[in-house]
Amino acid sequence: MSLYINDECINCDVCEPECPNDAIAPGDEIYVINPNLCTECVGHFDTPQCVEVCPVDCIPKDPDNVESKDELQLKYQKLQPESVG
Repeated sequence: MSLYINDECINCDVCEPECPNDAIAPGDEIYVINPNLCTECVGHFDTPQCVEVCPVDCIPKDPDNVESKDELQLKYQKLQPESVG
């Protein structure tokens, strides 16, 4: 399941540079996460880095984009083919 940023976001800019898949970008009012790029940091880290640095806890799992850990791993492998050995 990918993550999303809810309207509690304060636009503090700390999440965007932490995303290893470049899934986070500025939106019209708050930052947004592209669910096609979000792997919850599977393949990179043990925990989602954006969630780790968010000071207001505004990045929950996205119920509209449910994915298993295996599906997230496959997405990571497609996004980062050079890391698959």
